[in-house]
Amino acid sequence: MAIKHSPANIEEIESVTLSHYESSAESFWLGTRDHDVSQNINALLRALPDAKVLDILDLGCGPGRDLMTFKQLGHHPVGLDGSGAFCDMAREYSGCPVLNQQFLSLELEKSSFDGIFANASLFHVPSQELSRVLTHCYQALRTGGVLFTSNPRGNSEGWQGRRYGNYMEFEESKTCLEEAGFTILHHYYRPEGKPRNEQPWLAIVSQKNA
Repeated sequence: MAIKHSPANIEEIESVTLSHYESSAESFWLGTRDHDVSQNINALLRALPDAKVLDILDLGCGPGRDLMTFKQLGHHPVGLDGSGAFCDMAREYSGCPVLNQQFLSLELEKSSFDGIFANASLFHVPSQELSRVLTHCYQALRTGGVLFTSNPRGNSEGWQGRRYGNYMEFEESKTCLEEAGFTILHHYYRPEGKPRNEQPWLAIVSQKNA
């Protein structure tokens, strides 16, 4: 069951979580820039037309690692992050346009993207707000567009230090995505080749139908 927060608490959750990333932007970049997320990038791209230059939104782009990858693959990526420090780093590193927007107040043009890549980002959205954020994502996709999400899985919600997290297993995640209008194409767990209890990440590929 979703935790019920007041509007003031919701604002605090987003503010404090973002301030954590603002204050640790450089160390975050140094610690994540060499992470291999090619499985996740390929999962998104395989669900989209392979002979087309794609408009892709990297939702929670951080310092721009995956923006650069999509750009090098010949696509047109746009980043989005609530951290101003990350936005500056992502623009400098990738040369791509980056929107400084917070997840709880997204302003995305409808039907403007073929794909949305939300890698390790949406789990920061409180459960009571998740449906609204996913609906914004659904509306920002073109018909047939694909949303990729990868989040740490679990059955808990709350603070870990100065970061807020909402951890869900597949069935609950599936329900949230379907309520926003998405159809689940497939899902998998990471890292590959490990026993399930050593796979803390849940990845889901979902599609916007007509």
